[in-house]
Amino acid sequence: MEAKVVWHEKMRFVAVGPSGHAVLMDSSPEVGGEDSAPRPTELLLAALGGCTAMDVVSILGKMRTPPRRLEILVSAERATEHPKAVRKIHLTYRAEGVPEENLHRAAQLSQERYCSVAHSLSSELSFAVEALP
Repeated sequence: MEAKVVWHEKMRFVAVGPSGHAVLMDSSPEVGGEDSAPRPTELLLAALGGCTAMDVVSILGKMRTPPRRLEILVSAERATEHPKAVRKIHLTYRAEGVPEENLHRAAQLSQERYCSVAHSLSSELSFAVEALP
């Protein structure tokens, strides 16, 4: 698997992965960017959320309890000193129309077995589940 990241101007970059889809990245004006796109660390959290969300939807479908709505809230703690690495990540799974025990099992399977992004991170990961009204 490969991705190519190309610098465009100031702190704006475009990344293209094996799927051929482009993702724009930028930084804040304080460090030379124009705030025109997400930061790389934001994309890391989004990738984790997307990876586990896809797993959970698939697993819940196999359990015959597909969600009417699913949200994954991803929060992270970062070090204050450079390189400001992500130290802890917490995921909250919120679903509508799913028994809480099924949501918990699907989230657990994603984190323990299926989510390649979660397994690629060395941060401390934790999760919780919540039913949506």
